[in-house]
Amino acid sequence: MEFTPKWIAWEITRRCNLNCVHCRSSSQLEIEGHPDFSLAEAKRVLDEIRAYANPVMVLSGGEPLLRPDVFEIAAYGTGLGLRMCLATNGSLVTEDICRYIKDSGIKMVSLSLDGSTASVHDNFRNQPGAFDGVMNAIRLFNEHQIDFLVNSSFTKRNKEEAPKIYNLVKSLGATAWYLFMIVPTGRGEEIMGELIPAEEYEDILNWHYDMEKEEGDLLVRPTCAPQYYRIVLQRSKVEGERFKRRSLKFSTGGSKGCLAGQLICLIDVDGNVLPCSYFPLPAGNLRTQSFQDIWENSKLMLDMRNFAGYKDNCGRCEYVHVCGGCRARAYAMTGDYLAGEPFCTYQPQR
Repeated sequence: MEFTPKWIAWEITRRCNLNCVHCRSSSQLEIEGHPDFSLAEAKRVLDEIRAYANPVMVLSGGEPLLRPDVFEIAAYGTGLGLRMCLATNGSLVTEDICRYIKDSGIKMVSLSLDGSTASVHDNFRNQPGAFDGVMNAIRLFNEHQIDFLVNSSFTKRNKEEAPKIYNLVKSLGATAWYLFMIVPTGRGEEIMGELIPAEEYEDILNWHYDMEKEEGDLLVRPTCAPQYYRIVLQRSKVEGERFKRRSLKFSTGGSKGCLAGQLICLIDVDGNVLPCSYFPLPAGNLRTQSFQDIWENSKLMLDMRNFAGYKDNCGRCEYVHVCGGCRARAYAMTGDYLAGEPFCTYQPQR
């Protein structure tokens, strides 16, 4: 496997206007100790990344639309030939925002939808009116012909919603739907008791397999659920056929489970480079090291790619190269990022 950065999430601000139960970021509008970096620094980071690789760049947060220069950052990246994307909660989207999105060259916008109704979504987001905000953003994106995808995160409180959200997303004109299995980081640490049990986790992934096999138009992906790729191989072998999985040019292609530090990473607002959006340990910092140096030489990044160093069931598993277990979840639950995936029930055959 070639370890090239294909997709980078970039926390351009830690400020946010919501208070979601699972989020790694902050719900404050002013963040003490983690200020937004300057536009000049943003351009320097983009120059450095583009000189080394050509990943998809996702401007994220917090809520990136709280930065007044977000579209200057996007336009600069577009000018370098990078594929710029935006991850927003949708609540701040207006007609003007849509025009800025198009003018800056942003290719894809992601929205979060965690319930098929306002009561479920607003409960998950701790914000009355959040559902209506997402629906309004989707209406505007459709009117302005802006491609968007939907991310949905699941815990015990909304696990029954998965089929309902899927059907809703299909009706809304989305390009893709990503089913997220929660990793407890940041404020997400507070929801340990809400995590879906391993057995039910497997049931949801089997439902996703059946759904994806029949889906003809919408790109669908389970995210932070690496054991899905083991399930795909197991079931296709038993059933004697493998369906062709669709790929989205603004994703990593969905060919493997955990991609942390292998094809993806996160840059946080302080310049730290982390293996993924849910992994709290930095591999290095862009204010003291080059992106290339961090990506190629960091011990943490190299550990992510050394499957022979994985422990417990993951280390023994014949599916380690297609699954790998969630490294962030292993760290959150055990304190060891090389430990076995805590939410996998599979017993290796070797």
